[in-house]
Amino acid sequence: MKLRLPNSYYNPISYAGTAIASIATFMFVFLYVLSSISSFQKAYAGIVIFIVIPIFIIFGLVLIPVGMIRKIRLQKKLGVIPPSVYPVLDLNNPQHRTALIVFAIGTIIFLFLSALGSYEAYHFTESVKFCGELCHKVMEPEYTAYHSSPHARVTCAECHVGEGANWYVKSKLSGLYQVYATIANIYPRPIPTPIKNLRPARETCEECHWPQKVYGKQQRREIYFLADEENTRWEIDMLMNTGGGNPALGQSSGIHWHINPDVQIEYITTDEARMTIPRVIMVNKSTGERVVFDSIDEPLDENATTFKEQRVMDCIDCHNRPSHIYRDPSKFINIALAAGEADASLPMIKQVAVEACVEEYETPEEAMQGIATKVRQFYQENYPEIAKQKADAIEKSIKGIQEAFSKNIFPRMKVRWEYYPDHIGHMTTQGCFRCHDGRHVSKSGRAISNHCDGCHTIAAQGKAGQMEYVSSDASLEFKHPVDIDGEWKETPCYECHATPPL
Repeated sequence: MKLRLPNSYYNPISYAGTAIASIATFMFVFLYVLSSISSFQKAYAGIVIFIVIPIFIIFGLVLIPVGMIRKIRLQKKLGVIPPSVYPVLDLNNPQHRTALIVFAIGTIIFLFLSALGSYEAYHFTESVKFCGELCHKVMEPEYTAYHSSPHARVTCAECHVGEGANWYVKSKLSGLYQVYATIANIYPRPIPTPIKNLRPARETCEECHWPQKVYGKQQRREIYFLADEENTRWEIDMLMNTGGGNPALGQSSGIHWHINPDVQIEYITTDEARMTIPRVIMVNKSTGERVVFDSIDEPLDENATTFKEQRVMDCIDCHNRPSHIYRDPSKFINIALAAGEADASLPMIKQVAVEACVEEYETPEEAMQGIATKVRQFYQENYPEIAKQKADAIEKSIKGIQEAFSKNIFPRMKVRWEYYPDHIGHMTTQGCFRCHDGRHVSKSGRAISNHCDGCHTIAAQGKAGQMEYVSSDASLEFKHPVDIDGEWKETPCYECHATPPL
């Protein structure tokens, strides 16, 4: 028996719809299978497979009834068929039975593909590739820094969205403007922080980092190279008082005292970057006592009409760059020298490398050329013999410097360390000293401590081969690598090391 559909199906529009839906369905199945069994994993491929192609499938399916309805109306107008109020389904009619069978089978296939596509589209839009590669120009700094971060194996969505449908929907709705801004090329450069409307950090960070499990001390070694002719190596080993020296104390002491469940820390900031904090409020949840610490240097103006925000302190007030870390040139050149990616035996390589990276460039290509030119010219002009004898070492160092630069500074998006200060520490930015400067004082005269040993214990320090080690549980007194007559005790580190960082 010849398979025949209702007469209304036979029209150019329905034919076109069938062709579009069939081809799109074949492409969906083919590309999905290809991506499942091979390394065919690209952000734009995911967009095509799970978003673009399904649109064509739906468009083709819609064209089929549109063509049929249009032909029925035309036949009624011409009097070919009598006008009727509703369509009639007659299962005794072979054409109607065929149409019903095709519709039922097509619906089952469509629903199956829709469920599969929706499931895969959900996971695709939550993937790192979607976040980092789809808007490559905009997200290049974040995507690059993420892969070098401690959270490189944690997906973007786990921190930025978290669990649950509510925040998934909110994140997609808030992303609509970001898509528009990217298409219209009106996004800011660099992207301002802190990002607004993010899920509270305690609902995401604490899925892995339990406050109840943070205690003890962690060792941290920092390796520096001084900006002198020998690139003198200086090391310091510290025990960070993460949650107190005694596990029995839990959060009652140490850096993570701030998340003690019996205490709530609030603060008022007068700038959107949260760098200026004129007031800190400590609330004892057990007694209800509130202690207010006001800055002596920049007291809060209660009547000011300018920006003012009061926040309950959470993880990102200190750990504001957990994954997207943009190190300053001194830091990433120290790392390159310690790793042997730049040759520390070259005289003055630390200083010339930092000076080359501090320069502002318009494009990555200009930066790469500028770094190479500056380093080569420096040795040709100041150390001509070394320029000849160690030409290979100089070229290797240039590549190492360029590589370090490309992971931390992004000229097209104007991303530099100054725009994204890291609040952990106090070397090149205020960081901890925003509150722990010894200048936030309560009415009773109690000040927020700025004692060094409250956060870390220095176990060893000094030049390589001339290290000084602690002989007890006490901390060594910090020794500045360069003799500055104790000025470091009075002047915060960041005031000297911020610009240019050396």
